This record gives sequence, C-alpha cells and structure tokens, in this order.
Amino acid sequence: MLTSKMQPTDSTKFTFLTAVNQVTQTEKFRIAQFLHKHLGKYGDPQKDILKCLDYATSYFNHQGGFVLLAEENGEIIGAVVMNQTGMEGYIPENILVYIAVHENQRGKGLGKQLMQKAIDFSKGGIALHVEPDNPARFLYEKLGFTSKYLEMRRVK
Repeated sequence: MLTSKMQPTDSTKFTFLTAVNQVTQTEKFRIAQFLHKHLGKYGDPQKDILKCLDYATSYFNHQGGFVLLAEENGEIIGAVVMNQTGMEGYIPENILVYIAVHENQRGKGLGKQLMQKAIDFSKGGIALHVEPDNPARFLYEKLGFTSKYLEMRRVK
C-alpha cells in the first residue's frame, strides 16, 4: 500500500503498453480503476476510460496509441493514455486523453516525468484538453503547450 511518504525514485518502473503488448482486459480494468479514482472531478465514467484504453491498444489501422504506466512495488502511481488521431498538420497526430498521478505522489515531479516520457515517445504533434481550473494546466504550459482554440462541443 502506498503511503504519503513514498516518492518517485529510481526504482519507479515506467512501462509503455501498445497493441504489441496484448494488454488483457484485467490489466485495462486495473488501469481504468486507477484513472477513474485519481482523475477525480476531471475524469470520465470508467466505461468511457475503458473505451479509450481499447482504442490506445488496438491493432486496427485507424486506431492506436499507447498507455504509459509508472509503478512502485506493483502499484500504479501514475498513468498516461495517448490516442493516435490518424491525422497530421491540421489536427495533431496524437491526443493526450488522460494523465493521472496517485494523490500521494502529487507535487513530487512524477507528472512532469510522465509527460516528458509521453512527449518523447509520441510521433508528431500532441493536443490535449484541460479545464481552466485544473492545476495541471500550468505543467502543460511549462512543457510548451499553448491554447490555440476554444473547444466547442455539441453532445447528443
């Protein structure tokens, strides 16, 4: 069990998961539970997170991406889910869908480590959505993300 004294260390294990890894439904469920809990008010229903994980680890040519996990002692302490858009130029090649850090690990640099590894692993541009009041917004800005558009949605 993680305690508030644990910090990301050199023993933090980072793992990239793609379609090649043949990620099991059990592992996807474990990741979805972590994301649902640690995204808090900025998250989505667990069923939607599972759909995103299926997309990121899919073999279909029009889908793909990756999941990046940070683990300590077999426990997830951070996760990133990046989906490939299949486009380039007018829409970035990747969209950062989820990033979450365990509540006991926040403020220790793990989020920045995860973001930098995800940026390095991605091919092409990256888009992301962030709520204006989300403190992660400042990390994204430090890493070079800018606010180019106001997003508008029509939901059925």
